[in-house]
Amino acid sequence: MNDFAALGAFLDSLENRGIPGADVAVMRDHKPLYRHQAGWRDREAGEKLRGDELYFMYSCSKPITVTAAMQQLELGRFLLTDPVYEYLPEYRDLFVRDADGNLLKAKRPMLVKHLFSMTAGLNYDLHTPALEAMKAATQWRCPTREVARAIAQGPLSFEPGAHWQYSLCHDVLAALVEVISGQRFAEYVKARIFDPLGMAHSAFHRTAAMEGRFAVQYRFDDQKGRAEPIALSAEHVLGPEHDSGGAGIISCVEDYAKFTDAMACGGVGATGERILSTAAIDLMRQNQLGETQMADFNWPQMAGYGYGLGVRTVVDRAAGGVMSPVGEFGWGGAAGAYVMIDPSSRLSVFYAQHMLNNKEPYVHPRLRNIVYGCI
Repeated sequence: MNDFAALGAFLDSLENRGIPGADVAVMRDHKPLYRHQAGWRDREAGEKLRGDELYFMYSCSKPITVTAAMQQLELGRFLLTDPVYEYLPEYRDLFVRDADGNLLKAKRPMLVKHLFSMTAGLNYDLHTPALEAMKAATQWRCPTREVARAIAQGPLSFEPGAHWQYSLCHDVLAALVEVISGQRFAEYVKARIFDPLGMAHSAFHRTAAMEGRFAVQYRFDDQKGRAEPIALSAEHVLGPEHDSGGAGIISCVEDYAKFTDAMACGGVGATGERILSTAAIDLMRQNQLGETQMADFNWPQMAGYGYGLGVRTVVDRAAGGVMSPVGEFGWGGAAGAYVMIDPSSRLSVFYAQHMLNNKEPYVHPRLRNIVYGCI
């Protein structure tokens, strides 16, 4: 018999650590095991969380983006070993900045697998001269394909494949899906993931229907020791036509849990619709990093994990004190959301909060272990 008292108590305790509100959904085999909200939708107005709030997913967009790209892989539209320039020609002639600041022509091509695995040599600078020029040239519309073109103009931090570095790789991957599929990325994801799974409240851009449903967004102020309300915007989305594969999705707990449940259940949602093959999911959760790259992947909350095709994946339970099995995978978002998918148990967890400077190293590993203790 599952007993989730410990998980509820943990969520209830987070307000004492400065997190205004938290919501979790635990699913197994298309059935809800547990759902709990703690804290505030709008702390200043005294409004408690109801469970239907919308949140900026930030980097929890990434697992959905790589799923969209994996759909194209299993259709044979590209190979992971293909050079990116075969689809995005501006990635043919790339330059690397060396340790002395010199620009040298890259010796190796950037491959599609490097975009998935964050080993392409890109960075997360959204204010490069090329991106600023693109913003002005497109009158701040910033189409996804133009964003990718601008990213290509910057120097790489290292030779493709040499290191792991968190970056705009998945924004470029979204542009690659656009080119291969012939559809705008947001429309593709809606047609191939959101609609088949019944994710009716998920989108890449705010609409009039969404207004009033957002949880207030906060940022934890280290000096004040408390979360302060901030503007309801996501700075990683550069304009109304930038379908940011890395950080663009807006969703709610109920919707996103439909995606995590489908991925935990072999790619088939509770609707009966298949969004991805089991073979593709198993490939996603294979560690892609070698020894040098694993040394780069050193965030404290990732102890015991490697990095697969766009997701963290458990490789060494002992190294991280990880109670989930090898191959459990997922990711997190800048405002604190957390994706955990365990195909071996057909178990998934989606947790949401809406606070930047999010205390993820404290929350996520504990949340994971508590879930396994409860079941």
